[in-house]
Amino acid sequence: MEYLQNTSHFLWQPSAWLRVTGEDVLIFLQGQHTNNLNNLIVGGAAYGLWLNQKGKVIADSFIIRMGEYEFLVGSYLSEASVIRERLEAYIIADDVTIADETADWGGMTFFTDATAEEMKILVPGGVIFRGRRGAVAHWEWVAPIAERETAVEKFSTTSTLTFTEMERRRIVANIPAIPQDIGVGELPNEGGLDLDAVSYTKGCYLGQEVMARLKAMGQVRRRLVRVEGAIMAPSVPATLFVGDRKVGELRSAVASDSGFVGLALVTLMHVPLDKKIALSVGGAATIDLLLPT
Repeated sequence: MEYLQNTSHFLWQPSAWLRVTGEDVLIFLQGQHTNNLNNLIVGGAAYGLWLNQKGKVIADSFIIRMGEYEFLVGSYLSEASVIRERLEAYIIADDVTIADETADWGGMTFFTDATAEEMKILVPGGVIFRGRRGAVAHWEWVAPIAERETAVEKFSTTSTLTFTEMERRRIVANIPAIPQDIGVGELPNEGGLDLDAVSYTKGCYLGQEVMARLKAMGQVRRRLVRVEGAIMAPSVPATLFVGDRKVGELRSAVASDSGFVGLALVTLMHVPLDKKIALSVGGAATIDLLLPT
């Protein structure tokens, strides 16, 4: 297994890992999740969001199909209680059961050249799917805790990535953490999540009408953008200013070789021409906005 020589990994614990079952489970989840689940094969995964009636983000998750009437719903950071409450609020006469198994599962992220089939041989059991942690392709493997601990021993000689390094990879790739970067009160489009977490062709789901209107409008007033500064990484969240005007909020920040990199939600119409902002009213503009060209 030559690809093991280039493998690095990161240990993590899901904030949510729910098992959703029942004869109505596909129809139910399809009517709630922002992405299309109808074409998911067994073992397939889809990433998307849970919205409220106004199209605002409540939580995010991966959904993995385990069988005809069985799905797993997991999230890096969105809490199990939040997702479960959101789902249970819309179970009326549906044959759907939700079980919280979060405490029983553990995750490992693998940056490796291995294929999906090779990963299944390397770490049998559990579930394997593509993650959202950076620009370099990687696999998520989530398995019962005992199986995860066995894998930890197996990979003890490979490189272990730190939380700081994982945050840096995510931020540089401009991938929002939910709900830290885009959360309650914000729209998916403000974080660029409409590009890969929202289906505009699947039909009705909660918040779908708002998503359709936003697509027709073509833009939002605020956007989550990458920032950097030659200073120590500020504590987040941190209010951002141009002169005495509040222009946004720094949501994520992590140390880099030259200072820090981060993600900030900013009002686009208030961005100055030099794209420099400050951490205090009238303060020195020590932070650069890295807006896409």
